[in-house]
Amino acid sequence: MSELRLMAVHAHPDDESSKGAATTARYAAKGVRVMVVTLTGGERGDILNPAMDIPEVHGRIAEVRRDEMAKAAEILGVEHHWLGFVDSGLPEGDPLPPLPEGCFGLVPLEEPVSRLVRVIREFKPHVMTTYDENGGYPHPDHIRCHQVSVAAYEAAADYMQFRDAGDPWSVSKLYYNHGFLRERMQLLQDEFAKNGQEGPFAKWLEHWDPEHDAFAGRVTTRIECSEYFSQRDDALRAHATQIDPNGHFFHAPIEWQQRLWPTEEFELARSRVPVSLPEDDLFSGIEK
Repeated sequence: MSELRLMAVHAHPDDESSKGAATTARYAAKGVRVMVVTLTGGERGDILNPAMDIPEVHGRIAEVRRDEMAKAAEILGVEHHWLGFVDSGLPEGDPLPPLPEGCFGLVPLEEPVSRLVRVIREFKPHVMTTYDENGGYPHPDHIRCHQVSVAAYEAAADYMQFRDAGDPWSVSKLYYNHGFLRERMQLLQDEFAKNGQEGPFAKWLEHWDPEHDAFAGRVTTRIECSEYFSQRDDALRAHATQIDPNGHFFHAPIEWQQRLWPTEEFELARSRVPVSLPEDDLFSGIEK
């Protein structure tokens, strides 16, 4: 096999830089062809960086987020493809308001599945990564991203489905990202205490949903990628509307993270090749 290919499917621009980014940067640096597919444009995302909360950004948020995504892809060393759907936004309130007309969360599932199948058949990835059935967190676009990715993984290999979307291609393995783990956050919080500092994760840990702890037990694959943590952070900072460079995400020194938790975590959800768990390589079992 002359070239390994990895496809990471995400809901919004910036998700690729906060979920598995050091892993994609690692594989890209080692000669794997990596493509990030972003399902929506992130048009309804809040501006979370006070420095970017200005009228000229509000008036052109879609364009700004496209530029941010291009910068992040360049930093990570990956190819990028927009699937072309409109951000659903994160509904808030009780009861929750309906989703906006025409958004990704409301389009018939077949539409994004057919588009993603075409991209899969053209790029021919050996491995795909996406979100679990809860979307990582319950944003409607993240949950729909899971549904679309799993359906496209299956359909891309079926010559009877989407016949006008290219020749069938069987993706060997499908993974879910599992980056939001309590143990990692607690380790970093404890390290701040050991150094006489107040850590940034106290409120998160205090209000932690115990249901999230089940995800730690679902991890099958840990990728050593600490060398690429700085690259990950630079890519995330490129999404300047979405991340405050002075926020808690960047408080823990890279050196602590590399020493205490040098991996990113995944769950092997589907495989068409023999595997032996646990793994330390997304391409384990795939002929190289």
